[in-house]
Formats: sequence, C-alpha cells, structure tokens
Amino acid sequence: MDMKRARSPRAPADGDGEGDKRKAAGARWGGAVRPKMVLVGFLVTLALLAFTFGGRSTPLPSTPSSPSSVPEAGGRHVVAGGETPKKTVIPPKNVSAPATVPSQDKLLGGLLSAAFEESTCQSRYKSSLYRKPSPFPLSPYLVKKLRKYEAYHKKCGPGTQRYRNAVEQLQAGRNADDGPECKYVVWFPCNGLGNRMLTIASTFLYALLSGRVMLVNVPREQEGLFCEPFPATSWVLPGGFPEGNPMKLNVGAPESYVNMLRNGVIRHDTPAASLPAHVYLHVEQTRLRLSDNIFCDDDQKLLGKFGWMILKSDSYFAPALFLTPMYERELARMFPEKEAVFHHLGRYLFHPTNKVWGIVRRYYEAYLARVDEKIGFQIRIFPEKPVKFENMYDQLTRCIREQRLLPELGSPANATGEHDGKVKAVLIASLYSGYYDKIRGLYYENPTKTGEVVAVYQPSHEEKQEYASNEHNQKALAEIYLLSYCDKIAMSAWSTFGYVAYGFAGVKPWILLRPDWDKEVSQVACVRSTSVEPCLHSPPILGCRAKKEVDVARVKPYVRHCEDVGFGLKLFDS
Repeated sequence: MDMKRARSPRAPADGDGEGDKRKAAGARWGGAVRPKMVLVGFLVTLALLAFTFGGRSTPLPSTPSSPSSVPEAGGRHVVAGGETPKKTVIPPKNVSAPATVPSQDKLLGGLLSAAFEESTCQSRYKSSLYRKPSPFPLSPYLVKKLRKYEAYHKKCGPGTQRYRNAVEQLQAGRNADDGPECKYVVWFPCNGLGNRMLTIASTFLYALLSGRVMLVNVPREQEGLFCEPFPATSWVLPGGFPEGNPMKLNVGAPESYVNMLRNGVIRHDTPAASLPAHVYLHVEQTRLRLSDNIFCDDDQKLLGKFGWMILKSDSYFAPALFLTPMYERELARMFPEKEAVFHHLGRYLFHPTNKVWGIVRRYYEAYLARVDEKIGFQIRIFPEKPVKFENMYDQLTRCIREQRLLPELGSPANATGEHDGKVKAVLIASLYSGYYDKIRGLYYENPTKTGEVVAVYQPSHEEKQEYASNEHNQKALAEIYLLSYCDKIAMSAWSTFGYVAYGFAGVKPWILLRPDWDKEVSQVACVRSTSVEPCLHSPPILGCRAKKEVDVARVKPYVRHCEDVGFGLKLFDS
C-alpha cells in the first residue's frame, strides 16, 4: 500500500476558510435549538449505540496486515517480497486474542472441566483461541472417564484424610489389604522437559487404567510451569513423602518390581497383605529396551495389589499399554482414534501458568497473530550423534525445497516492488542462532517468486540445554506452545520437544532424519510422519515369559515403527 494514500488528511489551521465555516456552524448549533431536532438526534444516537455495542460476544478477526516490512523479534526486520525492506518498524496492535480466531470452544468439546476459576490459569481456556480446532473427535467415554477420575482424585488426593491414612500405612511398612479405597502412583522426573511431559501423560493414562491417583514430584526446576489440571485438589506430591529418594530410583533398586520378582521377594500369587509397602516401577530406557515383565497381564495383576507405586520414566510408554491385553478393550473405548492419545491427554493435563502464558501470548500477538501461515522448524543436535552445523542446515534447506514448505526465492534483479499480500511466518526453535541467521539472510536479501512476504523469528537461543534451570524450562515450555500453534512443523528426529509440540497441534510433522551412525549426512532430508503420536523409542520385549522377539508392527494393525527410530513404535490410524 502507498503510505501516502494511507494517511489521514490534516485538520486545517485555525483562521482558514474551513475553520471559519466550522466556527459559524458551531455558533448556530450553540444557539437556540428546536426540540424536534433534539429528539431526532437522540434517537439516531441511541440506534448507533445499540448497533455498535449490542450482541457481539466474541472478538472479530482483524484483517491480516500486508506490510512491506514485518517486525522481527528484537526489533529487526526479515522480509521477502517485491521491494526493499523499509527501516520503519510497524508496531503490533494491542489485541486480546489472535487476529484469526479458529475456535471458541474453550472446553475443547468437554475435554476440560468447567469447574475452574479462569483467572487463576488463563491458558486453560484461552490456548484454544490460538490453535485450529482438533482434527480428532473426542470420545464421550473418555470425557466420562476424566470426570470420574477428577472426583476420585478429589476424594483421595493430598489434604484428605484418606491420603493421610495411606501415608501412615506406608510409613508403617504395611501394604494395603485387597481392594483399598485409594491407590496411588507417584511420578518422579527424568531428563528434559519434553521427556517429562510425555512420561507424565503416559503415567496418567496408566493411572486411568489401573485405578490410581497420580501424584507428581515437582523439583525446583519444574516449579511454576504448569497449572493444576484437576479441580479442587492438587496433583503435587506433598513434602515429607517417606519414600522415593531420587538417588535410589534406578534400574538396580532392590524395591523395583523386576528385581523383587527376580530375587523371590514377591511372587504372582503373593497376597496383598504380604507384599511390601510400595513397589518401584522403573520404566526407563535400558539399552534401548524398557524393563521386562511390566506390560504382561500377570504382572499387571500383581502390580495392582500394591497400594503405593513409585514410577520413574524417560519414555512415552503409552503405546506399551496398548500392547497389554487386559487394557486393550478399555483403551479402544477411550481412544477410537488411537493416534489422538497424547493429543487429548496432553491438552487436558498441561496448561502453562499465567507467568509462562504471558510469554507465549505476548510473543504470539506481537509476531504471529496477523500472518496467513505459520511454519515451525525445530532443530536439536544430540551429543551422542553430533551433526555439523553446515550439514544440518543443508538438510533443513533440502527439506524445505523438496516439501515446498516455504516459497521459492527469486532474483533481486527481478523484484517488482509488489506482493500478493500474503505473509508467512517462520518460527525457529533451537538452542543455536545459526539456523535463524541463515534463513533470515535468504529471505532478507531475496524476494520470493510468488511475491509472498516471509518473516523469520526465533524467541531464544540458549546455546545449551539446562535441565536444572527453572528459567530455561519456562522458555522451553513457551516455545513448545508457540511451535504448537504452527500450521506446518519440521523437526529433528528423536526430539521429545518436537513430539510434544506437534502432538498438541494435531499435525503430522516432517521429520529431519538422523544420518546413519557411520555417516555424516542423511541421504533423505525429511519424511512425513504417518501419525501425530509421539514415538516410543524403547519398546518392551513382547511375548512376556516366553521372551519371544515379536515384531508388534506386524501383528497389531494400529502400531507402526517410527520414521525416525527404526525399532521404535508409535500408534496410528490406518
């Protein structure tokens, strides 16, 4: 748009002809006025007020802007289009909701309870405004199951007499008798934020299936990240819990289920009253395999006799629960579309606190709200398989070209100074700034063949992952949410950070494959995922006692091997 034509005409200075006319008119209106004219003016004004303020309960989408220069994070500009970027920053408008409002269903079809005070956790009911409606219908049975669990957690959770009685029994070294009123699974953290979110969702699914109350041990680096997910109660494990020293929770712990079974401490026919006071379930990757003897019916029945269970995991083990025969029917009722497990449970459980949500909301509204399409790139380099920056960048740009994720670049000499009005935003989530700098340079120095404007943003670049830093985890959670608001996502293989983001979004990502162990470059740049489910990197050995190596992807129609982890498993819908 020609900026000159967009300006409003200036008011004439006092003393010119128009000013004199307005003074004369003012003098006439300031004198005696006929009553009929007053009545007519009053009625017209009343009608205009009713039209302006009446009946509008939802915010209207604002018109997407078509700027020749789009503000970049930090005040810089990254533009591709038909003209040279201007130096003037266009300040973002003050908005209380995204420019394009895809959905007004704040309860997500009944997934969320309405029993919360909205101001205590703004993200719970507002995050849906920033995301397209879910492509997966919600099972009424799952909704019923969640409401039933909420009542159970309220009855048995921290602060109740039932909880105090259960803790006293644990301290006394006694297991509950058959059929205790309240049973518990206590989650302990392992590895980074993405791993933790995936394992909490898996543990909650296990709690739903096994009739347990899930309590979460929240370390200092995780404090203040998430709101309480269950109404009128808490999921936080109270201080002074008598068991679960993190230093003792490992694969060799004597109280682990596998070790107690192996050492004869317990047997499958041991009565509940004769069992130890608690059991430790180690669901962590061990040589890229989950612990044996966990996901078999006989073992689940024995585990069900324990009143207290302590669980530590770094894996998204929900797919393994689908492989447990005794849970198959219940899971089919809860999730008719199996690739929606984390999509539904993640959006139910995880709501950033107001502090973290403020970071998400401000960034989104400043840079992403008024664009036509959002494309997210998440790059993670793992220390066990490092990839040179040049090789990773080349792989990313090959993926972009082959999958046409961004408009093709044109020649600066052929720039016309015009564009079609469409703006695409690229959001880069990475510990390093190099990918942002390179992609920004491409679309800063060159126009696109289509005339579209491409703006490139990166909220932060921490250089290294800090598991034990609360501030680092706040930024990571904010960027997971920002990435989940993208229409298209390309992500690094094996990355749990990326799994959570595309799982929230409900979109199938493009996965940037790892090179073979003896190679420096991946021959295939990226592949499209068959599912929006995260990958279970370390599936259990199937066949239970028989120890048979069974390829479950060949016998279960709803399980496939992961695109990025060849021996991993993920749920999908054919």
